[in-house]
Amino acid sequence: MRDTFLFGALDKYRNRLLQLVEGCPENKRNVVPQGFNNSIHWQIGHVLSVTNGIVFNLSEQTSALPTSYLSFFGNGTKPAEWQEEPPAWDVIIAQLKEQPSHIRESLREKLEVPVKENFLNAETIEELITSSVMHEANHYGTISAMLKVLK
Repeated sequence: MRDTFLFGALDKYRNRLLQLVEGCPENKRNVVPQGFNNSIHWQIGHVLSVTNGIVFNLSEQTSALPTSYLSFFGNGTKPAEWQEEPPAWDVIIAQLKEQPSHIRESLREKLEVPVKENFLNAETIEELITSSVMHEANHYGTISAMLKVLK
């Protein structure tokens, strides 16, 4: 029963995020609004990359994304520092759509599996997924604010 709630929350927040960024005009995706450090393109890549890192890397499962994503979207990175083109918007959107299913299919039977010591103090895969949902909800708020500023 807990898995139904957990994966329902993951789907809910991901669908809300996708719906929110669907309305972002193409010419605004890479703009860094005043008062912010990153663009919406960076934000969605960050959600994708960090979710992957929290859920798959910290649980020592096979990662679904190339490690290069962290050089674009990891903590402390900024679009102004990109040395090459990041993964395209449409590629990231497609990966964001697929990621919850991949998490569910890969980890549904492993939620109670203990994980190595980590910065989140999570003890199980279930706690890692919960932390990634909270992280995503935080960035949903940031993206929402950015869209208002960009209008």
